Amino acid sequence: MRQYELTVLIHPDLEMNLEPATDKIAKLIESVGGKITKVNNEGKKRLSYKVAKQDYAVYFSYDLELPAGDAAERITKVLGITDEVLRYLLVTADERKAKMEAKRSARAPKEGEPTEEE
Repeated sequence: MRQYELTVLIHPDLEMNLEPATDKIAKLIESVGGKITKVNNEGKKRLSYKVAKQDYAVYFSYDLELPAGDAAERITKVLGITDEVLRYLLVTADERKAKMEAKRSARAPKEGEPTEEE
């Protein structure tokens, strides 16, 4: 099983009753043999630009475990045609962690340079 992160922007009109939309996403993930390890409701936020004529969206982020094969592709195909979902992004968690580590090491002080604590 590979680690993935899924971010979903849900239509703001569903803010009062998010359960059907989130249940649909959970069932989709389980139907391809995946497992949700963590769910984070980040709330309603203003978008940088209009998406499907909407200025706001409800942000959800999921940490997933998906089997190897076409599970990730099947999830993206279904989310692309789901009415409740404005946008989504599915990435492998390994890539994200590698990028974050690279940024941290780039910001770290080099040997011999004074740090903020000194």
